[in-house]
Amino acid sequence: MHKRWIRRSLPLLIFTVFIILYVDFQLRTSSLPRVAHHPSTRAPLRSIQQAPSSAKDAHNPAGNSSSSGGETRFTDLKGGNSESAHVTEPKLELEDIYIAVKTTGRFHKTRLALLLETWISRTKAHTFIFTDTEDEDLSSEGYNMMVTDCQSDHSQQALSCKMSAEYDGFMASNKRWFCHMDDDNYVNPDALLSLLSAFSHEADIYVGKPSLDKPITAHELLEGNTTREVRFWFATGGAGFCLSQRLAEKMAPWASGSRFEQTSATIRLPDDCTVGFIVEKRLGISMVHCPLFHSHLENLLLISHRSIPQQVLLDGDLVTVETVGVQGTHCHVQETSLR
Repeated sequence: MHKRWIRRSLPLLIFTVFIILYVDFQLRTSSLPRVAHHPSTRAPLRSIQQAPSSAKDAHNPAGNSSSSGGETRFTDLKGGNSESAHVTEPKLELEDIYIAVKTTGRFHKTRLALLLETWISRTKAHTFIFTDTEDEDLSSEGYNMMVTDCQSDHSQQALSCKMSAEYDGFMASNKRWFCHMDDDNYVNPDALLSLLSAFSHEADIYVGKPSLDKPITAHELLEGNTTREVRFWFATGGAGFCLSQRLAEKMAPWASGSRFEQTSATIRLPDDCTVGFIVEKRLGISMVHCPLFHSHLENLLLISHRSIPQQVLLDGDLVTVETVGVQGTHCHVQETSLR
């Protein structure tokens, strides 16, 4: 009788032990850090897996990555190993960030006006509006209107022309960070400051969010009218992106003056792609992928209302149509920041 009971219970016992071991294995492996690898190079892909609630929270996940003996590790975001960091950087302030907003004359009274009423009201002194049309009303109100000679259309040449002006404006400012935005973006200044505080402006930082789930493929024009295929990540301009001062300085041979437009012409892609091309292919530096930037290609309904104050940038068109509106979002962010 006893042996019969053992024979009947043995399969159940073995199954139970198997389940316990399987669950234990899943829990152990899920706790290990995950590093995504660039499919076209050996360098690991830098990414921020979760939204940092403070500079301290963002420190390790988005660190500069390096590989040694097959093992990938993250180094200090503040510029390398702490042993060599003898000087503490001054606290980052909003005025240390050069915020460039790209627009065109026909949107001054609509898109741009909405931004001026909301988030730009908090960053007016260090937000620079790059446009193609004079606007005496806005200039008289003290806004930094940067009127370019660029065309007003949405062509590759016009977009690259304005990005070139943005880059040159930043390089002349001596500020620590350059951040590009479009005129339909809602920016949360506090979240932007918190994110950039996790990095050092003296490190090579290019942070944003790609619009593709894989590197873009382009054909670089070479001498003799030949081309070669190149693949690289780029942060979509529709979601905004930021560059550290040190990295921006390194980009100068391909980005200063008329060189940015020339570089754009060699890959026949617009401004945001050109930035990624310079950073990843010319300088060999990996982009930091950050989930706190959101473009019109995303469904913002997937972002919980409670987490909106932690997001760095939301696409204005989607905010207007799908959520509580730009002004409502601004009020919600402001109310949360005062708590």
